[in-house]
Amino acid sequence: MASADEDRFRVRPSPPKTRSGAKSKGFVTQVLKAVSKSGAKASSSRGARPASTFGRGRVAAGMAGRGLGANARRVVIKSRFVVLQRAGAKAVVAHLRYIEREGVTRDGQKGQAYSADTDAADLKGFEDRGQGDRHQFRFIVSPEDAVELEDLRGFTRQLMRRMEIDLETPLDWVAVDHWDTDNPHTHIVLRGWVGSQRHGHDLVIAPDYMAHGMRLRASEIATEWLGPRTEAEMRRSLQREVGLQRFTSLDQQLLRQAAMDIVDLTEIPCTEGTQRQTLLRARLQRLEALALAQRIDANHWQLSPGMEQTLAAMGERGDILRIMHRAMKGEQRELVTDSRANSPVIGRIAAKGLDDELHDRPYLVVDGIDGRAHYLKLPAGTDLAGLPVGAIVEAKPSTQVRTVDRNIVAATRDGIYATISHEAQLKQAGDRNPLVTAKVHVRRLEALRRSGVVERVADGVWAVPPDLLQKARQHDAQKAAGHVVELRSHMPLEQQIKAMGATWLDCSLVIDAAKGQQPVAQGFGAHVREAVAQRADFLAGHGLAQRRGQRVILARNLLATLRNRELAVAGKALQHQTGQPYRPAQDGEHVGGIYRRNVELASGRYALLDEGTSFSLVPWRPVIEHRLGQQVSVIVRGRSATWQFGRSQGVAI
Repeated sequence: MASADEDRFRVRPSPPKTRSGAKSKGFVTQVLKAVSKSGAKASSSRGARPASTFGRGRVAAGMAGRGLGANARRVVIKSRFVVLQRAGAKAVVAHLRYIEREGVTRDGQKGQAYSADTDAADLKGFEDRGQGDRHQFRFIVSPEDAVELEDLRGFTRQLMRRMEIDLETPLDWVAVDHWDTDNPHTHIVLRGWVGSQRHGHDLVIAPDYMAHGMRLRASEIATEWLGPRTEAEMRRSLQREVGLQRFTSLDQQLLRQAAMDIVDLTEIPCTEGTQRQTLLRARLQRLEALALAQRIDANHWQLSPGMEQTLAAMGERGDILRIMHRAMKGEQRELVTDSRANSPVIGRIAAKGLDDELHDRPYLVVDGIDGRAHYLKLPAGTDLAGLPVGAIVEAKPSTQVRTVDRNIVAATRDGIYATISHEAQLKQAGDRNPLVTAKVHVRRLEALRRSGVVERVADGVWAVPPDLLQKARQHDAQKAAGHVVELRSHMPLEQQIKAMGATWLDCSLVIDAAKGQQPVAQGFGAHVREAVAQRADFLAGHGLAQRRGQRVILARNLLATLRNRELAVAGKALQHQTGQPYRPAQDGEHVGGIYRRNVELASGRYALLDEGTSFSLVPWRPVIEHRLGQQVSVIVRGRSATWQFGRSQGVAI
């Protein structure tokens, strides 16, 4: 007979079992995230220990802003911690060059860096002092009332002095004020090292101070300078937010008040007042028009689950459209803001800058030959200095399948790629240098091996998965999000018409005509068509083309002829400068020498190789720029070149 205990229900608490899929967040993590979302600060309660347990400023983080009320002046600070070794050798130089760029002052002039004790900081000296630093801090300080402050330079210096007190150490920093946007702001670069070079140590700032303390100190200074915000100022600020198509403080309050995405306006605290409730009701009506909220009754509204993300995306798109309108300067174009398109974009650079100034992610506005203007996000770290406004570029999605990957798949047999077999195929196909061509594919396979895409079985032998093209595309997308841009010509379209060299217009005449590709008859495409016609007349005047009615008959080997003529003229001019004779490089020739400089020509950029008794001009590649003054060698093939570094013939680019 069963006992009564057998029917008794017993609760046995135990840890949650592991489930497949994304790992769920712990309860404490969810609570902390909710507290942060509500606007609370981790370490601002009186008498409480700061949340952070390491770094300078953890005590000051708990003390900052205690005297500030709801009417304090607001300041937004974006901060970034940069590990210099991971960022790359040129990252600091590129960032400093960007923040001191043209057109950022009140009168549109070049920015001027300053520091604590000088209005003209030496950026080269700052860079040299930080050569051995492990890390660097970067801040963007944007006071809401920057226009009223006027003296951003004085404001920044006072902020940095208070930071020195809070962090209990002198700081080495430079800053540049930017007045070229709707919100004037300051870029600050702070070294991650304190003390002398020999006896100093890394500067470690407490997370709480980075997240809250610095912003509250800036708010204190702005409030001291301008006084607290008046009721009228606060009301006007909120009224402006009602109609904005971006995430605002009103939206943030609605999310805090919502329970299961339902907002009950009758539960708004009495301290908020009827004015605040009226503004929230007006904002809900605006969100309803944007299909981001739905009215249940007079006092209850349901918010869209993805409201915050949608509003953030709308705000970003609005910023992009303003940038594009300024770039096009009144010219009518269809504006394409989605840079995820799969087709390449060819056109003229109308504007450039940083899409994310804190993380150095650049953008281009390209006036395309398809008659549309495109906003293109580029991979972080792309050097904009080599992409001048007015230049002709071709932008391809980074996820596009590479030709080298297609060749690997074609040379693979039963899932195995063998270098010897590929070389034999190349010889049979008539490749001039199959060994060098095969090495290009080997380098690609080694890069994919390091990412776990392929496996090296033995020397010269790799196991290749059947879905290599898809995995290789994913590998490239992770490494370089955004478009990959190739400079087709540094010369503006107007200068190419009468240039004595193989220009992009000539390539359009020869290559695009053969493919049947033509620019559209509107926008920049119409300008290109007109320029091509004028270029054809220019070539005809020099005996390099003939007009037969509407047809243009080009001279045989037109591009090579133009290129050789320009190289001969440039070589003669450089001959007088260097005192050495110019020796033209022949197609397929192996050229070796010391890389001295690069030369910009209409036919492209060329590297000057000093061979001792003479010099040659060979096609330049970005990969050789850090080899300046070093011995290099190259195999020339028309407009392309295969570079080799050092004495070994086994490493080529």
